[in-house]
Amino acid sequence: MENVSISDVFRLPIRERIRLAQAIWESVASNPDQVPLTAAQVEELDRCYDEYLTDPDEGSPWDEVKVRLQADG
Repeated sequence: MENVSISDVFRLPIRERIRLAQAIWESVASNPDQVPLTAAQVEELDRCYDEYLTDPDEGSPWDEVKVRLQADG
């Protein structure tokens, strides 16, 4: 693989930078176990999970939330 500097990346056309950013993000997203969480993120996830365990019927399914968000957008 060729070494590329950040300044080289910034000289790429926007379309190519977007493709590069997507490729980088996909490589990160495909290895979620390697993405460290902060203590605050772990605390928030634990809090949300505890709320769910207290009342699993509270809230809305993702599909419904997504539809609402898209309608508001």
